[in-house]
Amino acid sequence: MNAPVNPNELELQTVEFKLDGKTIVAYGGETILKAAKRHGVDIPHLCFKDGYRPDGNCRACVVEINGERTLAPSCCRSATAGMEVKANSERALKSQKLVLEMLLSDMPDEGYKWVGDSDAERLQQQHGELSEWANRLDVQVRPELKALRRHQPQADLSHPAMAVNLDACIQCNRCVRACREEQVNDVIGYAMRGAHSEIVFDLSDPMGLSTCVACGECVQACPTGALMPKTHIGSQAVDRKVDSVCPFCGVGCQITYNVKDEQIVSVDGRDGPANHSRLCVKGRFGFDYVHNPQRLTKPLIRKPGIKKDESSIESAGKNPGDWKEVFREASWDEALDLAAGKLKGLRDQYGKKSLAGFGSAKGSNEEAYLFQKLVRTGFGSNNVDHCTRLCHASSVAALLEGVGSGAVSNQVNDIEHSGLIIVIGSNPTANHPVAATWMKNAAKNGTKIVLADPRITDIGKHAWRT
Repeated sequence: MNAPVNPNELELQTVEFKLDGKTIVAYGGETILKAAKRHGVDIPHLCFKDGYRPDGNCRACVVEINGERTLAPSCCRSATAGMEVKANSERALKSQKLVLEMLLSDMPDEGYKWVGDSDAERLQQQHGELSEWANRLDVQVRPELKALRRHQPQADLSHPAMAVNLDACIQCNRCVRACREEQVNDVIGYAMRGAHSEIVFDLSDPMGLSTCVACGECVQACPTGALMPKTHIGSQAVDRKVDSVCPFCGVGCQITYNVKDEQIVSVDGRDGPANHSRLCVKGRFGFDYVHNPQRLTKPLIRKPGIKKDESSIESAGKNPGDWKEVFREASWDEALDLAAGKLKGLRDQYGKKSLAGFGSAKGSNEEAYLFQKLVRTGFGSNNVDHCTRLCHASSVAALLEGVGSGAVSNQVNDIEHSGLIIVIGSNPTANHPVAATWMKNAAKNGTKIVLADPRITDIGKHAWRT
């Protein structure tokens, strides 16, 4: 699964082996590819992705091992004591280059202009990681191979957020593992066999008509742009990347915004403690509000004579749907002075208890602390509350009585290591989808889920008892 292995556990056992003539140390059970990466040796790879189960089907990472007749895929071959590995031998490089050349020859002539990284980082090429490795190994496609390119279907643009370009698919299986093993949605699979095999959604449905939940894990996993966000079509390399935290639910997924000309073009999951690069549909694709022309970016003050109710606004000949007819833009100083003056007037006229504050779960802990301080110190009132008290009062009381604490005690992905999960009145696949993936992963590995809910929710498909 897409959670990092604890190095402290692996360090209990180490092995020494030779890689290109140098003795290096590998952790017990560590693959040749991972050990090489830790020691700064780059071996080309396409079907391998950190955190995913190694599949070993692209054969771009093959290496030569002394005493063995055939080349071995380094992504799924564990290092053993005394092993002598050659990653850059003439035989290994010839095979690596041939694999890359054959895959690249099957790519469409016109790429989809895959969005790349900033100049300070590596630059993604026309066909993503495939083009990057081909350039690094100076692979040139022979015309006779290009002439044999297979016919592939037209792009599937049926999904509102993602594009499917199977003519760029190398069948690395990363999208299948992303969907089945990481997100546990089981939407993506294979159909047909041999040279006719292809990636399909459900029963070979268009992606937009399938049961896809649009988490975008497959898009982030794809190394060639066969699966990509629609916002990438026609895009050039991004100007910069901005690390942030998803602004939606409380899971706290870490994300990276890809920015071009001060516009967000896509979002990638980052390896944070709560999500380990996973995202949901909201975190990955729900950023269009940032550039919406109706988004408020400056303080607004109601125009004189305009009342608050809609009928009064309409009777005054104004359009309540157009904020410019109801409000005027103001500076922060003017708006804050006005609000402070009104609040002070209420306090002076009706007393301190006439003022109250109601906090939002969208704020951070630090913001919540500052908010209550404003109410208690600034307003002089103890009338301060928070929305989660209303929706979580019963659960906090139950936790206090049952386990002695009403606060969160563990990271959400620790749920994978539990033997029993009790879900009471919660719909995590809708409200906290990334947290739900850890529950589904746990259930797949044998953890029992007990669901107590009057509704039939998606997590019930994985429940032991409902």
